[in-house]
Amino acid sequence: MSVLVFGRTGQVATELQRHGDVEALGRDQADLCKPAECVDAILAKRPSVVINAAAYTAVDRAEQEEDIAQIVNGEAPGEMARAAAELGIPFLHISTDYVFDGTGENLWSPTDQVNPLGAYGRTKLAGEIAVQKAGGTAAILRTSWVFSAHGANFVKTMLRLGSERDALNVVADQIGGPTPAADIAKALLVMAKAMQGGAKGGVYHFAGQPDTSWAGFAREIFSQAGTNVAVHGIPAADYPTPAVRPMNSRLDCSSLLVDFGIERPDWRAGLADVLAELC
Repeated sequence: MSVLVFGRTGQVATELQRHGDVEALGRDQADLCKPAECVDAILAKRPSVVINAAAYTAVDRAEQEEDIAQIVNGEAPGEMARAAAELGIPFLHISTDYVFDGTGENLWSPTDQVNPLGAYGRTKLAGEIAVQKAGGTAAILRTSWVFSAHGANFVKTMLRLGSERDALNVVADQIGGPTPAADIAKALLVMAKAMQGGAKGGVYHFAGQPDTSWAGFAREIFSQAGTNVAVHGIPAADYPTPAVRPMNSRLDCSSLLVDFGIERPDWRAGLADVLAELC
């Protein structure tokens, strides 16, 4: 199975490149701000599967640059999906919990009503809709709180701040499932293989377990790292940001288990792997 990945240096793209016959394209080879370049790459390389692991992920900056985010997150995935449909090959696309408004405390199902709170969520939802309209065999994998030893993420931020301070204030009333990028990559490849074999795809959720708060996540990071940092939980209202974050990012991942046999990973084990790699 030859896999063409859009995104070369991102967290999931980096992990995908550790597996099998994977070719990852960077911005210099296919710029998502120019969707036609992505189409040309797919039609020229004719892979077995296409995975879009690239996105505009600057959540706060997207509030001022929604037009750019719309091209990268909304238009480009749709064009990729149409090219994949033209070749008759599966297309897999990573999306986000930000398509929901984060109300309540229940797990969000893939079939629940979407209602993004900000520009990032709106543009990612536009990408989902475009992929679904493309008409080919496609899967959308919504995930949350991604972390790895690569790029910018919460784990690396906490380790940096923990090396500078004895105590940190961390939001304690936003709840979700931290998700190791390595596990997302493995899940995508399992799905891709199954889709090559006839699985239809659809919209799925994938997040680590158990659900926790950012403060709880931070405490586990420092505990595993052996760093003595006091974490004080604060409400999100005390840490305002340009973009509103969902308060409840709990994702129901049961359909992924039923259709593909993929279980929710224990993010604490994934964290141990990331810390070992960073060291």
